Amino acid sequence: MGFIELFLTGVGLSMDAFAVAICKGLGMRKIRWRDALVIALFFGGFQALMPLIGWAAGSLFASTITAVDHWIAFGLLAFIGGKMLWDAFHSEGEEEDETSMQKLDLRELFMLAIATSIDALAVGISFSFLQIDIVTAALIIGCTTFVLSLVGVVVGNRFGARFEKPSQIAGGIVLIAIGLKILLEHLGLIAF
Repeated sequence: MGFIELFLTGVGLSMDAFAVAICKGLGMRKIRWRDALVIALFFGGFQALMPLIGWAAGSLFASTITAVDHWIAFGLLAFIGGKMLWDAFHSEGEEEDETSMQKLDLRELFMLAIATSIDALAVGISFSFLQIDIVTAALIIGCTTFVLSLVGVVVGNRFGARFEKPSQIAGGIVLIAIGLKILLEHLGLIAF
């Protein structure tokens, strides 16, 4: 597998992280580059780490991992998307200062990074069978996801700053939809 194939694999794997980064950007009143970089590092880092873990696991645990990965991704994304919807509809009377609105929830970001990179774990397992240089592959996938996630935060912020509550609702719905898509694809009910 050459650079182009690995780059395209990275783009494909980063689409969920890109969509979630847009959602994170939608929730920001004002973009803070430090937060945007942290988001991109989480997503890029996990997209690089998961193929390494998958490659190491190889065929040893392949059937166990692939049997439940879609349920884990769906559960995490549905929970976080539901939380975003809850917050959008129940934040009317709450007064939050600018610093609490801008503060990143690292636990939430951790769960999102895991949920959006589970498919990279499966790719890492397949890479172990294909004799691919896993370090190069992981770096390309991680860097691609980092850049696209950073772009996603900026794009989301441009739209979200104008439409705060509707964008938070849309972000929650998108996260739930991504989780549902992952679940339905793995159950064989839809194919994309």
